[in-house]
Amino acid sequence: MQPRELLNELFHTALAVASPSRRMPEFLAEAAGMARGRVIVVGAGKASAAMARAVEDNWPGMKSQLSGLVITRYGHAVPCRHIEIVEAAHPVPDAAGRDAARRLLNETVANLTPDDLVLCLISGGGSALLALPGEGITLEDKQALSRELLNSGATIGEINCVRKHLSAIKGGRLALACRPARMLTLLISDVPGDDPTVIASGPTLPDESTCADALAVLEKYAIPASPAIIDYLKSGHGETPKPDNPAFSKGLARIIATPQIALEAAAARARELGYPAHILSDAIEGEARDVALVHAALARQVAARNQPFAAPCVILSGGETTVTVRGKGRGGRNVEFLLALALALKGHPGIHALAADSDGVDGAEEIAGAVIDPTTLARAAAAGLLPAASLANNDGHAFFEAIGDSLVTGPTLTNVNDFRAILVMPPTH
Repeated sequence: MQPRELLNELFHTALAVASPSRRMPEFLAEAAGMARGRVIVVGAGKASAAMARAVEDNWPGMKSQLSGLVITRYGHAVPCRHIEIVEAAHPVPDAAGRDAARRLLNETVANLTPDDLVLCLISGGGSALLALPGEGITLEDKQALSRELLNSGATIGEINCVRKHLSAIKGGRLALACRPARMLTLLISDVPGDDPTVIASGPTLPDESTCADALAVLEKYAIPASPAIIDYLKSGHGETPKPDNPAFSKGLARIIATPQIALEAAAARARELGYPAHILSDAIEGEARDVALVHAALARQVAARNQPFAAPCVILSGGETTVTVRGKGRGGRNVEFLLALALALKGHPGIHALAADSDGVDGAEEIAGAVIDPTTLARAAAAGLLPAASLANNDGHAFFEAIGDSLVTGPTLTNVNDFRAILVMPPTH
């Protein structure tokens, strides 16, 4: 198997094991056991429509129990029979997401009884899709702030801390609206550490952070925000319900798929194909170009000295890097990582790599990521490209498109964060 073929095989193995159709069924027996009356299915995220379809396909009770509303990204819808699917914008929210979130909060979960079960399906991307601003904050305020946050280099935990405190539905507020029904939240994790309160800003889970924490994030990254947002946070109106709130006493949460599950599946597949595989971490954070330098140094050490692993081998990692955007290019964190990796490796003859977002969208582009090999820099030079300039302009997608190395999957209908695989081959003499 050729290196590029191998890396693609590992990526698609990781996607398959994290798919809702594979992960959901084992959790539905618990859900059905909690349901005495109606089952109201709600949710948001890039995988949420596929999760809803898996509920319908595998529900162990009567299908007539099911109804609800789920919000997903444009292009990620999956047809359902009983559950309404609405598409909206991501990563910057739009009016479709705002209006759907308002309907979900004010209509879908209104007038519930103790016999009802709310089955909440949450995956990465849900924060932008559940775009219901707090009172006095406009959608335009949140859109402008979202752009600033996404370009700032802030971690997903920091970004979602701010989002929680500006929302009428996130940060546990959806759980308040669902009383007195019982609630089961099923989550696909796309966050380092798999903290369920961070995934999609935890709409059904308690939040221990404060408005002061949100203001500290804005100050740390010098992020401009509208006067309405600053006033909302300083006044305390954005405070979230805390763990001792009785609204959470009838709720359970289960994480059904994680980055670690995906990495373990890829590692097992690599070993089946004859390549020892090593998982560095499922929760790597930091600037993408800095993370690339560490990965490059490790890969060179393996290639030159068989330390800490012997070549041939595959080095796997996950997590969510960040990009502080200073240029005007078309970039995402995975192509930023690969461009920096290629520059650091300088055409090393035995190292190949793939990096991609498991949802099929790296940044705002409908491109999952890219691949590099020992010829990447030479082919770029032949095409008249300047890799260092592309990196400085945060223009990874344009760079890899120009040399034919973009990885396009379309919507994968799951989301377990970034996937990185580096193949290190022994030196040839």
